[in-house]
Amino acid sequence: MGERLEAGELSRDEATELAREYVLRSLTAAPRSRGQLADALARKGYPQDVVDPLLDRLTEVGLVDDRAFADMLVRTRHAERGLSRRALAAELRRKGIDTETAEAALAQVDDADEVDAARELVRKKLARSRGLDRDVRVRRTVAAVARKGYGPSLAFDLVRAELDAEPAEVDPVDVDSTEMDSADMNSADVDPTAR
Repeated sequence: MGERLEAGELSRDEATELAREYVLRSLTAAPRSRGQLADALARKGYPQDVVDPLLDRLTEVGLVDDRAFADMLVRTRHAERGLSRRALAAELRRKGIDTETAEAALAQVDDADEVDAARELVRKKLARSRGLDRDVRVRRTVAAVARKGYGPSLAFDLVRAELDAEPAEVDPVDVDSTEMDSADMNSADVDPTAR
């Protein structure tokens, strides 16, 4: 795109219009942050002097709103995927959200919400691993919770509490202990000719 502008094949106004159309198509598909849009336009070769005024204008009219985007992302990722604040903060950074905006959005999730979400993840994972060895269940569940951004201390505490709250599994009846001694058998109950 930059080469076409320099070569005179495309005017600045035409480049701005093409960039605007691209941004509007992108926003129709899914919400995006200003940083994501700027990166996408830069990858397509649009010069900064076309990108910045365009994104400034779209921000003015409310089509690009990092605060609303960050709020929506935190709400949905926490509720649907059970991500921790730490994981959400990393995702917001990857999407180009500034620290101040990210902190304001992350304030929606308090400590109690985070513990509740982690507990729900633990319950789901433990339910799917019934029948496995306790150590295997602990290891797999703690790892799954850690991948969502929760600390190991919280994960271990929740896994331990949930496992302790589970009813004890009943061992299958030991067949050897139920066999009767031949001396215990009543001879009237046994018909040696029956086959």
